[in-house]
Amino acid sequence: MMAVSLSLEKLNAAQKEAVVHTDGPAIVLAGAGSGKTTALTYRAAWLLEKGDEIYPENLLIVTFTNKAAHEIRERIESLTGLNLPLCGTFHSICAKLLRFHGKSIGIHPSFTIYDANDQLTLIKNIYKKHGYDTNATNPQSVKASISKAKNELESPSDFERKAVSQFQQFAANIYREYELELKKARALDFDDLLLKAVELLRTDEAVRTSWQQRIKHVLIDEYQDTNAAQYELSKLLTHPQNNLFVVGDFSQSIYSWRGADYRNMLALKTDYPDCKEYRLEQNYRSTQVILDAATNIVSKNTQHPILTLWTENTDQTKITKYTAQTGEQEAAYVLRCIDSIQKTNELNDIAILYRTNAQSRLFEEALLNAGLPYQLIGGTKFYDRKEIKDVLSYTRIIANPDDTVGRSRSTKLGKRRLEKVEANRDMIEKLQTTDHPGNVIRKILEVSEYLKKYNPEIE
Repeated sequence: MMAVSLSLEKLNAAQKEAVVHTDGPAIVLAGAGSGKTTALTYRAAWLLEKGDEIYPENLLIVTFTNKAAHEIRERIESLTGLNLPLCGTFHSICAKLLRFHGKSIGIHPSFTIYDANDQLTLIKNIYKKHGYDTNATNPQSVKASISKAKNELESPSDFERKAVSQFQQFAANIYREYELELKKARALDFDDLLLKAVELLRTDEAVRTSWQQRIKHVLIDEYQDTNAAQYELSKLLTHPQNNLFVVGDFSQSIYSWRGADYRNMLALKTDYPDCKEYRLEQNYRSTQVILDAATNIVSKNTQHPILTLWTENTDQTKITKYTAQTGEQEAAYVLRCIDSIQKTNELNDIAILYRTNAQSRLFEEALLNAGLPYQLIGGTKFYDRKEIKDVLSYTRIIANPDDTVGRSRSTKLGKRRLEKVEANRDMIEKLQTTDHPGNVIRKILEVSEYLKKYNPEIE
């Protein structure tokens, strides 16, 4: 099945033990920098080489970001020479499932996926329709409540039954109408992708059985960041073989604000009494000084297992703690550190980490004043940029004429532009099925004359 023979020589003893796990559920507790991605990719490669009639389409590998999915897919391909069709985020896998089989629960195959901005726009439209005061009840808070409810698999009725406070009752009413508006727009939000996938697998026995027979092994990364919907999905997709292989670290759970629950890792032991546990505790990234300091902090948590991380790195450089009184004082201190470090190191070897994007301004000003070059990592995501959202609103209308949020954005760009795009619908749809996506975008830009909004000498 594999194009190349797999060697496990690069793995340490703990990684090897996890990689060659036999059938049945397994949890790999992997500390930061312990080579968990290596273990996950080698596990997939080992299954493809040693597994009984295991082919690429029989593996489902789930991560939490597209970047991680791309990296894992590339690593597995370099190890095996094989491409995995089911390697992606929970949301991308669920979107694929719903586009193929969603009709049985009333979902059109060409549904539009609403992002966070679209969701907020829809909620604000409901506010406007009823004359609700956005200052009295923050739409963003309502959106967060709806998202939390969906991640916990709660329908509008479930949410309404649990509502106690005035805010919860208000949010429950918005939730109910929000769902009606989504249905009218033939749209799903990101949370729906999980919620509806669970609903589909629970209610459609034929689809559930088909996927369970196809998928012989499920491998999930960053399991400490799963929510209730994702946990249920992992159970539904692995039954009855229960070949579930998850990797995670209790101490790295940072997404509780969006429904993630590290206790899902504890629940595995309850739901799967035969679940085998492996521990990756050798660290390849840090010094023992840093590992000991981190362990000293996280070991205060007695609610879950704590890994004892160790390394062969003998660097004994101590950690420096500095408390600044102001942001300006902090930036000045960091500049002094950089001035000292760059005497024996390259500027490319220095990184400044901060908690929120708002903190970057003072550091940037200090670096500019000092004449030090820097590269800002992050900023606005590509698909969140205004011009990208503008152009995609046209493609959304072509794919789904009922998309109310996409139509609203397109209309604001100019009714005549939208009319020209819709007048060329047949041609654009034909291009979508026969041509490169880039040429489809070029044609939309051409017929809408969107670029005439900008001065080419400036923008």
